[in-house]
Amino acid sequence: MTTPLSLNDIAERLQGYDPQALSARHVNDFLAQLVQPVRELETVPLMQAHGRILASDVVSPISVPPHDNSAMDGYALRGAELQAGQASPFKVVGTAFAGAAWQGTVQAGECVRIMTGAIMPAGLDTVAPQELVQTEGDTVRVPQGLLQTGDNRRLAGEDLMAGQAALSAGTRLTPAACGLLASLGLPTVSVWRRPKVAYFSTGDEILSLGEAPREGAVYDSNRYTVAGMVQALGCELIDMGVVRDEPAALEQAFRDAATQADAVITSGGVSVGEADHTKAMMKKLGDVAFWRIAMRPGRPMAVGRIAQGDRSAVLFGLPGNPVAVMVTFAAFVRPALQQLMGWQAPALPMLKAKSLEALRKKPGRTEYQRGIVTTNAAGELVVRTTGNQGSGVLSSMVQANGLIVLSHSQGHVAVGDEVDVMMFEGHL
Repeated sequence: MTTPLSLNDIAERLQGYDPQALSARHVNDFLAQLVQPVRELETVPLMQAHGRILASDVVSPISVPPHDNSAMDGYALRGAELQAGQASPFKVVGTAFAGAAWQGTVQAGECVRIMTGAIMPAGLDTVAPQELVQTEGDTVRVPQGLLQTGDNRRLAGEDLMAGQAALSAGTRLTPAACGLLASLGLPTVSVWRRPKVAYFSTGDEILSLGEAPREGAVYDSNRYTVAGMVQALGCELIDMGVVRDEPAALEQAFRDAATQADAVITSGGVSVGEADHTKAMMKKLGDVAFWRIAMRPGRPMAVGRIAQGDRSAVLFGLPGNPVAVMVTFAAFVRPALQQLMGWQAPALPMLKAKSLEALRKKPGRTEYQRGIVTTNAAGELVVRTTGNQGSGVLSSMVQANGLIVLSHSQGHVAVGDEVDVMMFEGHL
């Protein structure tokens, strides 16, 4: 394994890097060089492979389907005879069922009753759907002009040919991908180990569920939003609860997290000038950078590595406000964790939608506004904000189905202007 780059090494490679005014693009460029994928193999039964990341290319050992077969119930015949109008009606000389080849022979002017998935009898290349034909005893009439040669026939290897690449390393195994592997007869699959992600909230003002309310304190929502986002990605969550703003407690939490996890996420304690111990402990135990990102919401963020013995974990120190936590996760932590997983994943889909309202925006920072995307009477995608965009208004994230992304250089948006929208797709 190559030696990881230090944060200073990475910073020197990024033109225009400024930790006190970092653009969203620079954040993702930095994290792409900071994070190294987990490279531990596991072989799992296919029934347990959903959501896992494929560790190596899969080459099809067989052709799928293995034989030409019928795409529907009907009558197999020679398309050339049908086109020439030489044989109508066709005489039915047998029935081909799925699961075994029909053993008879078919002469000119003859056809075979065939079921969906049955192997095409030798010499036959077209299937007339049963609902299109007229039956008279042991003959069928096929109306002229409705079929072309080869219609309703699945070709051998139409899905995959033996020796063809079926799935690439880095693919996340969706239900469709698992079904594809099953169609190749593969009972197990080689995947990367799930990354372990430790999370804890910091601050004396944070209440755990079950604690009595007290003046100046708030219940810890970040623990539950981050847990949901981490698990939705397919990472293994290590829930470390709430850690008080005390040096000994924070040090123990960071050490425990780095011992167990591949990545550590915290919320709170990373703002400039905060009089707590979180930042000091991050500096003591790791190689950490503290950023002021040119974005809204979510300006403060810490990144780096926390070391413990011969292990180290990637660190993401997120802001404390609930919406800022979710936005910074979607914009930065999610793609970084995907890289940690070995998942060759695209970014969250960005759609174009017309804004239903004017949006005020100053160039020089990226803004993420909670939006609701719908379709208007003309069939166009349109978007409106959820209203109050305060970084503590978590209810707006429930209402939204995406984030309106106003880019770094973008200015004010007028009604009817197109804007980019990062759709949640269930990840948030």
